[in-house]
Amino acid sequence: MFYRQLDRHIQLRLSVPHFADELFQLTEKNRDYLKRWLPWLDSIKKPEDTRHFIDLQRHRFSKGLALHETIFYRGRIAGVLGYNLLDHANGIGHIGYWMGEEYTGKGIMTRAVKDLVMMGYHYWDLQKVEIRCGVENIRSRAIPERLGFTEEGTLRRVEKFYDQYRDLVVYGLLREDTE
Repeated sequence: MFYRQLDRHIQLRLSVPHFADELFQLTEKNRDYLKRWLPWLDSIKKPEDTRHFIDLQRHRFSKGLALHETIFYRGRIAGVLGYNLLDHANGIGHIGYWMGEEYTGKGIMTRAVKDLVMMGYHYWDLQKVEIRCGVENIRSRAIPERLGFTEEGTLRRVEKFYDQYRDLVVYGLLREDTE
């Protein structure tokens, strides 16, 4: 199985259906915390919903369209990240991520995103990586800022968030900025 060991406590694994129950439990435990930032939580009501999502991501991975990884910290699932879209025509990878609240503040996601960026440059020859974050999501925004991404602007009302629309800040990192 695909995995990357970032240090003795952090491991990234290709998401597989076997992880669905534990990932669902993490989602359930953090539902109130995550609902402030993620619009899809109402569609995940049982472990089978998580399993279906993972199957969809594996299919997209097999077509070269995406990569979904599960983050393990000290042997437990802590969150997920991945390339939600690999735009091969333009050489751009679009990263998304989330983590259980109890795992935040440890540098786990920053390390995982840094590794994912380097994978994108190496394996898919990306020329740019992009991350979009809710304008008010300071913790999420801190990750691309720590990693040297450039704030490229704000897209107004581009994410449907339950009964309203949200603005997203766009961060970009060009390959030559990391070399």
